[in-house]
Amino acid sequence: MEAFSSKDLALQAQKKILSRMASKTMANMFIDETSSEVLDELYKVSKEYTKNKAESQKVIKNLIKIAVKIGVLYRHNRFSPEELVLAADFKNKLHNGAMTAISFYEVEFTYETEVLPEILTECKNLLLRLVDKHLTPKSHGRIQHVFNHFANKEMLSQLYDPKGSMKSHLQKICQGMNKLIDDGKL
Repeated sequence: MEAFSSKDLALQAQKKILSRMASKTMANMFIDETSSEVLDELYKVSKEYTKNKAESQKVIKNLIKIAVKIGVLYRHNRFSPEELVLAADFKNKLHNGAMTAISFYEVEFTYETEVLPEILTECKNLLLRLVDKHLTPKSHGRIQHVFNHFANKEMLSQLYDPKGSMKSHLQKICQGMNKLIDDGKL
């Protein structure tokens, strides 16, 4: 016999509603100003690299949906102790990735092509393991889409080109990440 839980049903409805509200305006309700500015710059980088506005909007929308859904799961204590260990590992890996990205920006000509894609791939794998039992295959696809998009070696090389057109975007992204790190959010 299947057990009914209004709490589970409410959580499912909340995730569904939030996934439909992942527009920029609604995201601002869930994502702070600094994070929003970083996301805006990531969108600009994606759009400049891909020359595809719709694809760039989709990848940011997917990023926001995933962040909101994971936030909802966390706030509702849906992760087991083992999954919380994965969450901590993910957070540490993401923090180290941000520190590495900032370091590559601050010290010109230190960018190494393989490093950030490898960190992003490790983050993706940890996140997929974390949400394995909680999110749908469609959400897993969104995670794959976001991490694969931003782990693109060619795009990252253009972003870190000291004489490239994306230098101002990289500066704003790194300033935002520094603030998020200082505020204990990243």
